[in-house]
Amino acid sequence: MTKLDPIVEFREDHRKVRDGLLELMEALQSKDVVTARKILGKINVAVGPHFRYEEETLYPALRVLLGEHVDQLIKEHDGVIATARSCAELLKKDSLTDEEAKKATTAARELLVHVSNCDGLSILSERLSKKEVDNLSEKLAAARKAGVPLLDWAETIRGK
Repeated sequence: MTKLDPIVEFREDHRKVRDGLLELMEALQSKDVVTARKILGKINVAVGPHFRYEEETLYPALRVLLGEHVDQLIKEHDGVIATARSCAELLKKDSLTDEEAKKATTAARELLVHVSNCDGLSILSERLSKKEVDNLSEKLAAARKAGVPLLDWAETIRGK
């Protein structure tokens, strides 16, 4: 089996989430709850293995370069998870008020900022040793194989 290039895959994950969030924002602005629910579901499935990989493998590897800033990245994940939970709860409804749609769109935009900021970690990952990059590759593949969606991972495995 060919090893994943974890840096390339990391960036590609961010592109997919970026596009999903932009689609989600569009659906929320038009108050298309059914489409927004489907998009959020896809994002939930895609982001679970990504966050797991970041918190369990990438962040510890980057702690040498970033120090305590890694703790801030984990706090950002706390916020992303809380936002995803509230958005999922909101999208259980059949329709949204103008105010709900506006708040949810703003929340999705904030998540987009996290995606943009997080993508910068790829440039730091390039400075890791081959052994560390090989470990990242293995752990990313394992997280993807497990395929635990974000909200399930946050609730059961992450333990926060």
